[in-house]
Amino acid sequence: MRKSLSLAAVVTAAAALVAVPGVSSAAPPVKQVQWVACPADVALPGLECGKLQVPLDYREPQGRQTEVMITRLASKSPEKRKGILLTNPGGPSEGLTFPFILKALGMPQSVLDAYDIIGMDPRGLGYSSPTTCDLTEEQMAAGSVPPYAVKPSDVRKRADETKKIAEQCLKSSTADTLPYNTTRNIAHDLDSVRAALGEKKASFLGYSYGTYLGSVYATLFPKTSDRVVIDSSLPASGWDVEGGRLMARGVEDTFPDFAKWAAAHPEYGLGATPQQVRAKYFDLAARLDEKPSVEGINGQMFRMGTFAGLYSTTDESFAKLAASWKAFDTGQPQPPQEFPEVPRIQALLAGRLNVICGDSEWPSTVRAYERNVAVDRIRYPMFGAAAANIQPCAFWPKPVEKQVRLSDRGPRNILMVQNERDPATPLAGAHSTRRAFGDRAAMITVDQGGHGAYLIGRNKCANDKVTEYLLGGQRPAHDLKCAAETG
Repeated sequence: MRKSLSLAAVVTAAAALVAVPGVSSAAPPVKQVQWVACPADVALPGLECGKLQVPLDYREPQGRQTEVMITRLASKSPEKRKGILLTNPGGPSEGLTFPFILKALGMPQSVLDAYDIIGMDPRGLGYSSPTTCDLTEEQMAAGSVPPYAVKPSDVRKRADETKKIAEQCLKSSTADTLPYNTTRNIAHDLDSVRAALGEKKASFLGYSYGTYLGSVYATLFPKTSDRVVIDSSLPASGWDVEGGRLMARGVEDTFPDFAKWAAAHPEYGLGATPQQVRAKYFDLAARLDEKPSVEGINGQMFRMGTFAGLYSTTDESFAKLAASWKAFDTGQPQPPQEFPEVPRIQALLAGRLNVICGDSEWPSTVRAYERNVAVDRIRYPMFGAAAANIQPCAFWPKPVEKQVRLSDRGPRNILMVQNERDPATPLAGAHSTRRAFGDRAAMITVDQGGHGAYLIGRNKCANDKVTEYLLGGQRPAHDLKCAAETG
């Protein structure tokens, strides 16, 4: 089974048609999905695979085409079927297996009956005209989130590295598609899929980066988007320089959950109080900065691994993170880890860079990132000097289209669901998106930690509210809060 790569997987490798301005109003002829045999790593029970030709640049709909691949987990109850549910797992990353994953996570049978669940590899990723940046293994090891700048000079050193990555992307064999692999165009692709499947409207469920994709989709296509659910929201501006910096706040928001858990489990020896566990974090990071572990894991990797370890706040996940810390603390080998395939990381990171760098303009001077790191090192000491560090986007060409500005004009069809404590997409970012949509949206805030709420966080209140909306279309009249659940 091909798993959708999460940021945690990348960190593991490191540790070892409404008209819009500039878009032609002449709609191209509706194309049909070509149903094909699924690739071996996507051939999962119930999944069908299809290909669709779409414009590379929607401003020139009759021009050069590119290809996206989709999957369908079809409803088996024609009398209950409402339509299609487009999905995105975040990333940006591959999404073909996501319908199967949602079913495995416990998506209610009533929802599976109501919709054909649609997955898609966004353009430039997976089986949808993948891109490359010819990254080396060392470059891939850095992942999507910058390394922690231990010293101020590390920002300039990282700038040299990221400039080289950007140059590789711009000289690669797929560089000519780079300006068009954007969230705006991926949203257009979603609507092309809807049309190709013969549906007047489409509903949407997206997580993490998928919330920004869903938000752009709902903004560009208010007449053809039906019920839109966005879970674990990026800010209204997406994954831009400020959206990236928010990850540091997310770590500060979420870490107390782990610190409390670790203090209640003395067998790991990480501290008797949450304050002592927090102190242990800084102690281990400093020690590994000075002398890497037996596996060569340094303080940067330790911080990144802890960040990824906060994605899930289950006892099992916290136990794994605590065991890893204990091994660092006692000089023992790390527990066994599962490493993702290097080629998969290559394609994932290249495709992801295309999207986040092409969506918005990033500061282009190294000095700007030096200032950001200096500020966030103090403001968010656990992870600020990583999240604010420089990205290859600093050396990217100016986007060919203006960034989509989320709109409060349209139907009241957006339901947001958000954990109060999320390491990657903190509540502050969700509030930004909530404000941008105004009355179009309502938000469910869940008193729990981790990245992902619906079906992932196991909170019955949140799960029931989202399911009710997908089935009945009745969104909560006002924002509401779901209490923490215990036992």
